[in-house]
Amino acid sequence: MKLLSEKGETFFDAAMERPELRALNGGVAAVWTRPWAPGEAPNEDAVALLELEGGRALLALADGCGGQPQGEKAAKLALQTLLRTVRESCSSGAELREAILNGLEQANLALREQLAGSASTLAAVEIQGRIIRPYHVGDSEVLVAGARGKLKLRTISHSPTGYGMESGLLDEREALRHEERHLVSNLIGNEAMRIEVGAALELSERDTVLIASDGLWDNLHTDEILQRLCIWPLERAMTGLAEGCLKRMLEPREGKPSKPDDVSLVAYRPRKAER
Repeated sequence: MKLLSEKGETFFDAAMERPELRALNGGVAAVWTRPWAPGEAPNEDAVALLELEGGRALLALADGCGGQPQGEKAAKLALQTLLRTVRESCSSGAELREAILNGLEQANLALREQLAGSASTLAAVEIQGRIIRPYHVGDSEVLVAGARGKLKLRTISHSPTGYGMESGLLDEREALRHEERHLVSNLIGNEAMRIEVGAALELSERDTVLIASDGLWDNLHTDEILQRLCIWPLERAMTGLAEGCLKRMLEPREGKPSKPDDVSLVAYRPRKAER
């Protein structure tokens, strides 16, 4: 596995054939990102891993809005601004939570000033030892899966269908078929952008943290995602998610979700090696 420097690693307009593993913060991270049509259109998703001093790290994912101009540039600028601000803030003695919030606000300002009319989702996970905390804007979601397939955490998508599911008005299958599934109500680049901060969670050894763009959530049900994450080593689990997602896109079947889209996944387990 490749070791990360403190500067971290970014994946912009990438077209990965298979998931890649990285050593991160005493554990292991995995990344997979690709456009819907490699070679024909840019990948409007962007992913980053950042390791800092003191047992701290950051996972982040941005998904540029395809219905608005320059989606790939919006995702890249949002993620670059977040990472730069986090590094600078932490170097000045700020706590990681403060640095991430500042980074998200600066990302919003950067898009409004430099790419007016463009927008992006942005989801991040703070890691301090075995304590994690999610932050997000938009419909890129964070999930934590337990070793036995238990759903320990899932963020609420900032969308009409996401709020419908949270309120109990829609179940997951109804939401996937809903006519407003494509709408997002909160984005980086919008004047009224708001940041949702989740509760802190202590990870157990076999827990898996996953951030994914809507290309995953629109093609696999939550139970299908949890099943893959809980029974396999991380690389195989990510490969299973990638293959399952692409199969749904390429081979639509009655009664199964299917929506062609760019798709990106970044996952983390808090241990040094797979058993």
